[in-house]
Amino acid sequence: MCLSIPAKIISINGFEAQVSVGGAIRNANLQLLENSRVGDYVLLHVGFAIQVLSEKEAKETFKILNELEKFNQSNYDS
Repeated sequence: MCLSIPAKIISINGFEAQVSVGGAIRNANLQLLENSRVGDYVLLHVGFAIQVLSEKEAKETFKILNELEKFNQSNYDS
């Protein structure tokens, strides 16, 4: 199974960007995207930004991931 996570672009230098993922800063390659800008949300997969998301889509995804984390934690604690 492949998993990509939302990340917010905070800086761009050529095809390389720094992105924020839940407050952690990561490097991302932007070569697969056209017209990405600082402030955009992207789906990040193994270091590559693969799709631009709206802020609404990113927030909805974060909400679902948080719910899954809580669910998994409650099952782990049982």
